[in-house]
Amino acid sequence: MSTHAVEVGAGVVVKRFRAWDQGQHRREWRALTLLAEYAPDLAPRPVRADLEADPPSVTMSRLGGVPLTAPVTPERLARLAEALETAQRALPAHVLAELPFRLLHPREALRSLRRWCVRRPPEPNAGPLVTRAFGAASAWVARPRLDEVFDAELTPVFGLGDGNLANYLWDGSRVRIVDFEYSGRGDRAYELAEAVEHVSGHGVLDGAALLGHFELTAAETVRLRECRRLLALFWFLSLTAEDPAGALTQRAERLLALLET
Repeated sequence: MSTHAVEVGAGVVVKRFRAWDQGQHRREWRALTLLAEYAPDLAPRPVRADLEADPPSVTMSRLGGVPLTAPVTPERLARLAEALETAQRALPAHVLAELPFRLLHPREALRSLRRWCVRRPPEPNAGPLVTRAFGAASAWVARPRLDEVFDAELTPVFGLGDGNLANYLWDGSRVRIVDFEYSGRGDRAYELAEAVEHVSGHGVLDGAALLGHFELTAAETVRLRECRRLLALFWFLSLTAEDPAGALTQRAERLLALLET
């Protein structure tokens, strides 16, 4: 279910929040305000906010362009990488240090997925591939070493909090970004993992090509591998209750490929 409703006007967009228990409306407004100052024209311009209303709302300028869809050409992929790089590096260190962690931080995701693996195994008739993927993932997620990997504080970046391709708008020459309700302080590896493992990009986005635009430290490379596994497991478990058009089998194949490399 969508976490918000959107009203599109001639020059503005009004976002009304259906859920704001974790300060999503404030995160959205703060992100728009900061990006308008430090990365002008990368995101909508903040117009006004009614953060105390029920429901709260944020009004922003309307951007041109369309969401990225297949085929994501090399040019569009390069512009997407450019937009991600700009957003991640936009905020000065002292500003970034004051931000709360983004929602769905990898530490929280790890603990949640550990509980999820116990409570939501696949259906008995899910098939051998799905059962194998679930077993491999359950063993992986239980590794104590992962706590150390995800507890480590790497160089912070501005975290968008959502890798949905629909949030990246192509206007014919550049990519700009919308939707910041989960945003906050993050790290480069997790943000890139989210960009390539979000279910919206499967079969659409060349993840290896996108990652090729970024230079990572050794620690970020290790964390990226584990973050990709973490997020692939999230999408796999999200589909265990249903199997729309074979999607669960596809997610199982992707998860196993990441776990076995």
